[in-house]
Amino acid sequence: MVKFLDLHHQYTTIKDDIDRAIAAVIHDAAFIHGKYARQFEEHFAAYLHVKHCVGVGNGTDALEIAIEALDLPPESEIIVPANSFIASAEAVSRTGHHVVFCDCQPENYTLSTEDLSRKLSEKTKAVIAVHLYGHPVDMDALHTLCQPRHIRIIEDCAQAHGAEYKGTRVGTLGDIGTFSFYPGKNLGAYGDAGAIVTNDEALARRCRMIANHGRITKYDHEFEGRNSRLDGLQAAILSAKLPHLDRWIAARRAIAQQYRDMLREVKGIITPHEEAWAKHAYHLFVIRAEQRDHLQEYLKQHEIQTGIHYPIALPKLQAYRHLHQTTSTVMANQFDSQILSLPIGEHLSQENVEFVVQKLQAFYSR
Repeated sequence: MVKFLDLHHQYTTIKDDIDRAIAAVIHDAAFIHGKYARQFEEHFAAYLHVKHCVGVGNGTDALEIAIEALDLPPESEIIVPANSFIASAEAVSRTGHHVVFCDCQPENYTLSTEDLSRKLSEKTKAVIAVHLYGHPVDMDALHTLCQPRHIRIIEDCAQAHGAEYKGTRVGTLGDIGTFSFYPGKNLGAYGDAGAIVTNDEALARRCRMIANHGRITKYDHEFEGRNSRLDGLQAAILSAKLPHLDRWIAARRAIAQQYRDMLREVKGIITPHEEAWAKHAYHLFVIRAEQRDHLQEYLKQHEIQTGIHYPIALPKLQAYRHLHQTTSTVMANQFDSQILSLPIGEHLSQENVEFVVQKLQAFYSR
């Protein structure tokens, strides 16, 4: 079996670190807020070279809180890429704003600034830049469009821990950045967890208050907030994992290069492109494949696990049909039937990678 993801294998490689972290939290009974949550916020802020980090309950909460903290005019339009997980869009609707879908780049699947320029209106107040699969958005092009119009930039980094744009880690390039630490992420907790990062002190303070019932100090509620806190166990686990993140990303990048090199001559497959200015974190290695569904079944028969991220472009979901933004010309609507995520991660051996490639070659040579 070539596993798509193997979290137990990862645990065995850092078992002592994880076990000590969990034991320390239990010993100190520091389950909510407390020093372990503060320590992770400090560690993650230092890793990103950003001034402020606010731990929250999960990545979706991070997006919703970030949008609320920006205090946009009611019913603003917020532009979201058409190829992403639904959290990128539902956070907009659930904070009282309107989703406008933007097409994606066919080369790296991130937001198309060319299409974005066509979607901007007087009502546009923010753009969610999703660094999808681990590849950064072209942030210079995005700033060129947004800054003159005073449009806020929210970086959705749920799949891009450790990715870089022109040598700067993502999450620090817009007004505010959000992260998910869902277990399967490059930096994953052992449950739900998330974070918001920014260099704006006032914005960070408001995020912290929204996440903690509208308060900084106990019972001094300045407004109605919500309950979205990073618990101590998850924070300690993340702090234990963080020193290993760059090594894990390096392993992913090496595997991605092997895939590209060995699949270059295979007709029927398009491998992901990495821009010269990007450091792709390869949370996912997504190919476009002819006969995708047949290929996936063929790989399954040979005990190779794969995934599809995402099988239905957001504008085509039942949840967004009322927006009437589905068009056949949108690239995301065309490649959602072709994309396939291959196994990637530090758990894979050289033999695993070669076996996957052999089966892909065999499928398209039949």
